[in-house]
Amino acid sequence: MVTAGQSIERVSVIDKMEEHEQIVFCNDKATGLQAIIAIHDTTRGPALGGCRMAPYKSMDEALTDVLRLSKGMTYKCAAADVDFGGGKAVIIGDPQKDKTPEKFRAFAQFVESLNGRFYTGTDMGTTLADFVHAMKETNCIVGLPVEYGGGGDSSIPTALGVVYGVKATNQILFGDDRLEGKTYAVQGLGKVGFKVAEHILREGGHLVVTDINDKALEEIQALGKKHGSSVKVVASDAIYQQEADIFVPCAFGGVLNDETIAELKVKGIAGSANNQLAEDHHSRLLQEKGILYAPDYIVNGGGLIQVADELYGTNPERVLAKTRNIYASILEVFQQAELDQITTAEAANRLCEKRIEAAKNLNHFFSHSRRPKWDVRKSINA
Repeated sequence: MVTAGQSIERVSVIDKMEEHEQIVFCNDKATGLQAIIAIHDTTRGPALGGCRMAPYKSMDEALTDVLRLSKGMTYKCAAADVDFGGGKAVIIGDPQKDKTPEKFRAFAQFVESLNGRFYTGTDMGTTLADFVHAMKETNCIVGLPVEYGGGGDSSIPTALGVVYGVKATNQILFGDDRLEGKTYAVQGLGKVGFKVAEHILREGGHLVVTDINDKALEEIQALGKKHGSSVKVVASDAIYQQEADIFVPCAFGGVLNDETIAELKVKGIAGSANNQLAEDHHSRLLQEKGILYAPDYIVNGGGLIQVADELYGTNPERVLAKTRNIYASILEVFQQAELDQITTAEAANRLCEKRIEAAKNLNHFFSHSRRPKWDVRKSINA
């Protein structure tokens, strides 16, 4: 019998879904798995999005996160022009203490039960090794190394897409998209950020960098000497105050807020970090300050392009060709923002919404006939 309290909770979850198509709450007592899968929109195809693991304080906090992230994936897939919609999964638990192979196999069984409506892979708190276990239960896993039928290191096309985003920003600001002679404030030298910084140095750009990894800082300084470019290392909080042409955030989300925007001394922003704007209105603050913002979910789409491409058989040249289109997409967003007198963030959203709307004429709702073929994986799980 459903109590009054249960009924209210059920209504609140439905309210939170808004335009989301489906939420799957996953619970497996044997392994201790507690997870949520959120499918936002399958107009353009089956939902695609990573699975993160984090010690959420409550189920409500986890639900809020997965709903936000899955909606973002719908826009990101539309921006990258891949035939997928948006989805995301979260596993509740400490990734340092609570992981087991059995837990990820149990999670994969829930993914498989969706019959191809959702494809997933690594995200914050999860690793490739986790999904090698998951592959034993479902073929709906992406972002795998070459030896498992995947496209390899997705940070390579992600970084390349960021470089194209930076060049497009340069083109509008300076009438020339070359990296040479300009200064770039790179926040974060992880797998993507380091590759972006390395590319900038190779093409004659100068860097101001920050990272908590001393080894990465030493390596990028050595590369600066090799290429004859300056590399200045600053503390984490000081990166926002640096004189530079372009700010390149490649670490955390929410870094563009009231305080940091007031400190920025740059002409443009283009980086790989997800959800850079702390809130939607911060795109307006950037515009008012005269800073050209390249929307992050377009700039960092190279990795998504590679992951989506896996589902049709890996083809590196095809991935590179689509990643190059990031340059044109960013220019289109800048031009549309100027034409409509709106922010670049608003222009990017309109572009994606237009593509989603257009897809309704082709595929009103995901059907099994549009499920990608996985012939390349069948032998792996045999």
